[in-house]
Amino acid sequence: MMKNVSTWQSICAVDDLIANAGVCALLDNPAKRQIAIFSVPHLAEQVFVVDNYDPIGKANVLYRGIVGCSEGEPVISSPLYKQQFSLTDGHCLQENISIKTYITRIHHNKVQLLIE
Repeated sequence: MMKNVSTWQSICAVDDLIANAGVCALLDNPAKRQIAIFSVPHLAEQVFVVDNYDPIGKANVLYRGIVGCSEGEPVISSPLYKQQFSLTDGHCLQENISIKTYITRIHHNKVQLLIE
C-alpha cells in the first residue's frame, strides 16, 4: 500500500511580496494552477495563498483584489463583483461558494506551500 507523500514547494521569496496586496504565481505541477499570494504583515499568520480564480466572475483575478478584514476575518474582495473570500478557509461571505486555500509557511525567506 502506497502512502500519500506531502512536500513543501517553494513559490517565491518573501521579499517578492507586497504588504497588504496580492501577487500571482503559477504552480509548477501538472494542473498549472494560478495562485494568489497575500502578505498581511500585521496578522500572526502573515502570508495567505488561495486559488487566483474567482468562481463568480469566472476569471483569474483575485490577486488584484483588496485585502481587508470582516469581523476579524482576513478577506480578499474580488476586483470584479466585490464578493469577499476568507483568506483562512476560502468561504465567500456573500454567496454559498468557496475557493481553495493552501497551507503555507515561510522557510529560509521563501514562501512555501504544502503540496499533498
